Amino acid sequence: MTDKFVRRRGRLSEDRFELVPSADGGAVDDFHSFGWLRGVRERASMLELRKKSGNVLAVAYSWIERVEFDPTEGIILRVRNDAIRIKGRNLNAEVRPEVRLFRGIARHRIAWVEETESQARMSGPQLSVVIDEIAW
Repeated sequence: MTDKFVRRRGRLSEDRFELVPSADGGAVDDFHSFGWLRGVRERASMLELRKKSGNVLAVAYSWIERVEFDPTEGIILRVRNDAIRIKGRNLNAEVRPEVRLFRGIARHRIAWVEETESQARMSGPQLSVVIDEIAW
């Protein structure tokens, strides 16, 4: 395994990549709002949820009992007796062939999800995933 991950720069439709050191030693595609594990057999053990405020919560995938997608409500993770809500735009859109945030969570392929900065919300392509809020 390499100790680098691929950070995508510019618009999501461009094919320029920059190698950036990764703390976990895996390979992650950075889609600005979420990180997708590239290896076909790769699975994340925890889902890291990052807020703009700097607060971070990591939840073990094994604790997630159910994942729901409702276009009006967003993605809801049922973790034990709690609900974690991810609100935003294009949460179930295909950002690259076979890459969707909801599908990635269901298959343990998402390493992290982070709220999108307001500047990136306005400048990003229409089909990009935008996370407005993560509430727990």
